[in-house]
Amino acid sequence: MPASEIQSTSKRASNSVLTLKPPYLIYVGDETRATYAKTGAGIAYWRKDMCLGQFRNDVSAVDFGLPDLTLGEALAQGAGSLVVGTAQIGGGISEALLKVAIEAASNGMDIVAGLHRPLSSIEALAQAAAEGGARIIDVRVPPQDLPIGTGQKRLGKRLLTVGTDCALGKKYTALQIQKDMQARGLKATFRASGQTGIMIAGSGIPIDAVVSDFLVGAAELLSPENDADHWDVIEGQGAIFHPAYAPVSHGLLLGSQPDAIVVCHEAKRTHVSGWPDFELPSIKNVIVKNLELARRVNPNAICVGISVNTSKLPAAEREDYLKSLSDQYDLPCVDPIIDGTSSLIDKLV
Repeated sequence: MPASEIQSTSKRASNSVLTLKPPYLIYVGDETRATYAKTGAGIAYWRKDMCLGQFRNDVSAVDFGLPDLTLGEALAQGAGSLVVGTAQIGGGISEALLKVAIEAASNGMDIVAGLHRPLSSIEALAQAAAEGGARIIDVRVPPQDLPIGTGQKRLGKRLLTVGTDCALGKKYTALQIQKDMQARGLKATFRASGQTGIMIAGSGIPIDAVVSDFLVGAAELLSPENDADHWDVIEGQGAIFHPAYAPVSHGLLLGSQPDAIVVCHEAKRTHVSGWPDFELPSIKNVIVKNLELARRVNPNAICVGISVNTSKLPAAEREDYLKSLSDQYDLPCVDPIIDGTSSLIDKLV
């Protein structure tokens, strides 16, 4: 690709990828249920260095292990964004959250959320942001003017996490691989393709909200031209065998042009979550089909390992289960949160 085209592509990528302003004040409010505070928990776990503190209305609320700060204290310490770390059933916005967000925005703090209802649609909040010079960033809303895919090869290396199903560890696997790569001194960047991942990374594109014609183009922008020895570790979405979400997985796979894939699975899961009439595909089929599609745009794509969420396995069975999968597929097989991903990286490099 000519240098002028590379510069043009890089500029377009920087304009199209959502970028958040740290440090974060994570909004918890009065949420006491960990299930509805997973976004905040993920940010605090993976990017504690980007978090200034947490805003809780009561000490009984979920605790992310961050300093408890009032809004005034956070502003005085230079907080860049109020990040909504919780979600309500139905995607609603509480009066308590709205009050805090309006005050934060009027004082210049960006408001960041991944709720189903865009915060930018709330007139009072939009007005406060305009007056305070703040941005309202609804991370579920993709950037405008995304291009269609080109299929052109880009400099740099890419690894994509793929899965047998949704919600079984693709994001956490990618984050752990990036962390372990950097610990080895390798150049590596986590590329976020979902709302929580974007908040953790501080940038990204919500791939599952992109119009289908532009999925591949968005994925290409998500992982732009880079140094020849640099690895982009791309957060996967959905699963190519999923009865509802396969299209986004297919588009992300083609646009990522991965040099390597890691297959993610959850031990003991036998059927597609939420679709009980559909059995999960075998790991073998997932490897074969993902590589077949990936090699359409990168003939050298390989599978370097299997990542398993073993949280539902008895501890005594975990090691034998992983060894059995490793022997069956002749690939390293790990639970990334327990074991790390060194064996996957060994296979990769």
